[in-house]
Amino acid sequence: MQNIICMKWGTRYSSLYVNRLNKSIQRHTNRQTQLICFTDDQQNIDSNIICKPLPEINLPKKIFLTPWRKLSVWQKPLLNLKGDVLFLDLDLVITGNLDQFFDFNPGKYCVIENWTQKGQNIGNTSCFKFPIGKYKYIFNNFQENPNKFWEKYHIEQNYLSKEIKDQVFWPAQWCLSFKHNLLPSWPSRIWKPAKLPSATSLVAFTGKPDPDDVIQGKWPVKKSQFYKKIYKQLKTPEWVTENWS
Repeated sequence: MQNIICMKWGTRYSSLYVNRLNKSIQRHTNRQTQLICFTDDQQNIDSNIICKPLPEINLPKKIFLTPWRKLSVWQKPLLNLKGDVLFLDLDLVITGNLDQFFDFNPGKYCVIENWTQKGQNIGNTSCFKFPIGKYKYIFNNFQENPNKFWEKYHIEQNYLSKEIKDQVFWPAQWCLSFKHNLLPSWPSRIWKPAKLPSATSLVAFTGKPDPDDVIQGKWPVKKSQFYKKIYKQLKTPEWVTENWS
């Protein structure tokens, strides 16, 4: 059994994102694979998804609803899970086979090389794999003094990359960013959709636009930043529509 986990808290993403993620996982795996969702609200999540309460973690109030909460999955035990587990954010569109992620460097922390920090040895935790228990010090050390690590690293993925010495990056083409890698530059993005490389299995939609926005051909902007509508335009790619359902 291949175990994939995700987390949903607060109202940023609806149950629809969890359900679509699971359907896409099943379409893009050839082996028996299950999705486990750690959440504070399992209402309307499909019954074939395993829902569990958010793992407990001591977080300072200012970062209580931030990605620092993802550190909670590094504790041991984590349910009854063993071996390598793949973590996926909810704002991903799966476009290719996921089995290869489990075959790649077993027993290691594998993560995306952050698209905006190339060459700085910083991972992006939209998609990462880790063996349960091997790096439990990540959780334990943070729990001893969460303010210390928050003030030192500011972002949870910086903490992981600096404290885990044997981190491995996924092959670059496997995981791409819609905005940073695929979206054409302005003004060609107005009439030219983002192209998907054949080797890509995951596309991350960090921040805005979300996959739903892209399908509608929208790139939301704040009312106070209306001038950004000039360059925040896009054309819907067929591969997003095909894979986000």
